[in-house]
Amino acid sequence: MKKRKLVALLATVVLVASLFAGCGSSKKTDESGKTTQDTQKPKVMIGLSTDEGGLNDKSFNQAADTGIKKAQQEFGFNYKAVESTSKDAYVPNLQALALDMKSDLTFAIGYQMEKALTDVATQNKDKRFAIVDSVVKLDNVQSLVFKENEGSFLVGVIAAKMTKTGKIGFIGGQQGDLIGKFEAGYIAGARAVNPNIKVDVRYANSFSDSSKGAELAKAEYGEGSDIIYHAAGGVGIGLFQAAKELKKAGKQVWAIGVDMDQAITVLDENKKPSYADVILTSMIKRVDTATYEATKDVVNGTFKGNTVKVFGLKEDGVGIAPSSRGEVPADMKDLVKSNVPQDVLAIVDKYSAAIKEGKIVVPEKPADAKTFTTDAVK
Repeated sequence: MKKRKLVALLATVVLVASLFAGCGSSKKTDESGKTTQDTQKPKVMIGLSTDEGGLNDKSFNQAADTGIKKAQQEFGFNYKAVESTSKDAYVPNLQALALDMKSDLTFAIGYQMEKALTDVATQNKDKRFAIVDSVVKLDNVQSLVFKENEGSFLVGVIAAKMTKTGKIGFIGGQQGDLIGKFEAGYIAGARAVNPNIKVDVRYANSFSDSSKGAELAKAEYGEGSDIIYHAAGGVGIGLFQAAKELKKAGKQVWAIGVDMDQAITVLDENKKPSYADVILTSMIKRVDTATYEATKDVVNGTFKGNTVKVFGLKEDGVGIAPSSRGEVPADMKDLVKSNVPQDVLAIVDKYSAAIKEGKIVVPEKPADAKTFTTDAVK
């Protein structure tokens, strides 16, 4: 225990030193040619701490960072992001950003950071915080949550329409209420199209173990699933690798990404899409929109704590990948093609409209999804 505390303390010292590097005052030259110190501080400082997935998870941590950087370009402020290599780093990272860096808003990314964020926010009531994927009811905390079940419903529709075997798969990170929403929506969407469809569900008990993702994917593909959706962060890279390997061997299989448009965001060392030929679509979770909006609130002086902001289909907080509709960066046009036929997209749009209009209420729990039926879309 003493060793762990010492490691955490040393990590904090190193972190604080790195935080201040590049974020202090700047030097300028006056009319006489002498160098002077500009001690004026920026009006706003934003901080972000990832969970164990890290900034380059090609998923929601990266999306959160993207949203803040977009706001930074628009409004101009100082920004520092730090990565947590373990759960022991959550509290030190949040404290370093909020106290040492005097962040005006500190983001905790992921439900796994709920306890750490609650502890730090409770002890520092004069500081403002925001958390993604969890609800913390404190006057200085804004909670940013999503209707992942609604977006997952749409990719479930796609999977059910495009499967050749009548069996599809799901790989989750860790079982719980949050990932259960992805699973529930996916199953419900598939059942909306085909009540008799089979769904193979497995969990990796990790959000970073790509080898486990490959192992689970090969097992599901081997037992008849030809389309697999993941909600497992970095574990999903293993799914993509398995799909690519099987496709090279002549198998007709697909993978479905999550959080970001993974057909265009998962790149190789040459900055080219790695798995665009096996990623059927992705369920987009606009964490970037959420972090952008919370940051804008601080910049504009309209931030409100003890509030929960919910992002669903209506709020454009979830949906299917733009690349599925041919919306691809110009330099990727020849590398990324739409893998979802137009007739399937038309059906997806009908289900999306029905959800937005309240004609379909997507279940949040897998147990409810297993008996889900609807006749809202003909």
